[in-house]
This record gives sequence, C-alpha cells and structure tokens, in this order.
Amino acid sequence: MNSKDKMLDDVARLAGGTASLLSGLQHNIREDIKARLDEAALRLDLVPGDDFDRLMLRVEALEQKLAELEKTNTKSSKGQK
Repeated sequence: MNSKDKMLDDVARLAGGTASLLSGLQHNIREDIKARLDEAALRLDLVPGDDFDRLMLRVEALEQKLAELEKTNTKSSKGQK
C-alpha cells in the first residue's frame, strides 16, 4: 500500500468516526431537548393533546345534552301555562 492509499484510508476512517460521533451527538441533543421540554410542560401544568381532545369531545357532548334538556324543559314549561 503506497502512502497515497494509506492517506485516503486514514481520511475515510476519520470521516467514518466523525459521522459516528456526530450521530451519537445528535441523539444526545435530541434526548436533552425532549427532557427539557417535558420538564417545562410539567412546570407549566400543560395537558397532553390526546387528553385535551378527549375532554373537548366530552364537553361538546355535555353541551349538546344540556341544549336538549333545556329544549325539553322549555316545552314542558310552555305546556303547563
């Protein structure tokens, strides 16, 4: 192996090691950001989106039921007069 081939082999090895290092660094950064966001969400007392969506569906159903009960009550009140 001549010196030119050895140098290219060393550069390729260095590039592979750098790519591996950057991949691990990227993973660590993502995990750190996720952990910090989760901590901030807990401090702000935020609700997960799925829980919020289920709650909104429940509120809408109760509003509809209340409207129906009010309509029934209005009809009953008019019938008694």
